[in-house]
Amino acid sequence: MKSKKVLVLGVGAQGSAAAKRLDAEPNVEQIICADRDKSAVDNLVRTLSKAVGTTVDAHNKDSIVAAAEGADLILNGLPLECTKNVLDAALEVKANYQDYAATTALDEDWVESIRLQYDVYGPRFAEIGRLALVGTGSAPGLICAATRDAMRYLDTCDTIYNIVWEGVEAKRFLPFWWSPVTALHDMSEKSYAFVDGKLIRLEAFEHPIKRRYEGMDEEITFVEHCHDEPIHYSFNAERFFKGAKNAYFKYAGAGVDFARPLYRAGLISHEKEVVDGVEIAPFDLVLKHIPPAPKYREEIKEIIDEGLVSDSGCMVVEAYGKKDGKDVLVETHVNSPGLVESFELAGITAEMYLTGQGGFLFSKLFLNDKFDQTGLISSDMLTMDQVDTYFEYARELKITLDTKIKEL
Repeated sequence: MKSKKVLVLGVGAQGSAAAKRLDAEPNVEQIICADRDKSAVDNLVRTLSKAVGTTVDAHNKDSIVAAAEGADLILNGLPLECTKNVLDAALEVKANYQDYAATTALDEDWVESIRLQYDVYGPRFAEIGRLALVGTGSAPGLICAATRDAMRYLDTCDTIYNIVWEGVEAKRFLPFWWSPVTALHDMSEKSYAFVDGKLIRLEAFEHPIKRRYEGMDEEITFVEHCHDEPIHYSFNAERFFKGAKNAYFKYAGAGVDFARPLYRAGLISHEKEVVDGVEIAPFDLVLKHIPPAPKYREEIKEIIDEGLVSDSGCMVVEAYGKKDGKDVLVETHVNSPGLVESFELAGITAEMYLTGQGGFLFSKLFLNDKFDQTGLISSDMLTMDQVDTYFEYARELKITLDTKIKEL
């Protein structure tokens, strides 16, 4: 097994967390850390032993190609608008590709953009004998692998819920622990849901469900949220999800509580309007006032030392179907460290721990030659052997699954 060279594009909260884990992998020969922000690159590289740094303009494909020459894997942690350039660069240098979420850059319609990833880029990567793996953070990513795992307990599946509660809240104003532009963009859109075998749009923040799982101090209300998972599951329902006809993503937490009244007031609309003679999109104004996600050890420690409102959360898969002729619920909980424990273990936030390191676990499958697929797949398309290996790796990071089978 030869050592690998990995290009990490984008050294924000997730890219930096993944780079730190890659640095400890014996099969990694070199990590190229690349971003337009030179100081962020330099700050990361000085903490790593196998890394070199470079600046990249990701809006220029040739700039990416120059940084990626000789790379075995390109890990794309950039905004979704850059995805097409990174995919094209990976094809040009004949590298494997990995990202955290499905791009909106290939078509104005997000579903069509995802379809083009499968239908256009899949054959192109297959032609060069390489794999592009998309949607590999925590959600999508880790939760998709957990949903695949739940399928082993069913003969047929009817309905899938992916349920996430971001229950970590700081005393300071910090509504999002990851990219504010991505988070707020998701909050500004109607959701996608797979209903009766069809992909439809539902109003954001509506269609609530209430859950109080074991260990929760209170009942939590989860609402519709625009996310990748139902779209991918709709494409892959027959082959990977036992014929599921329904799939939903339900969300709760401080970010939802912050964004919901803004959405209802039209304050995260992308439509420009004239205010006192100035043309502006409300979304841009709100975004300007949201602090960036913390990523440096010192600032994370400062937030913890100030005190937290809460350090909770959950990630749950509910899969409803039949087993041996009986109606059953497969309820799978993803267990992982909270903010304080994540900082104690790795000097990072809980979001970085779960998303950056959840993504790293997919990278580790690449590093250890666990993929025999070529083309383009999403994280919900792993084989069961790959799912098993993924969670074997995850246990080393205290990320585990707890599955309950309940007859209905």
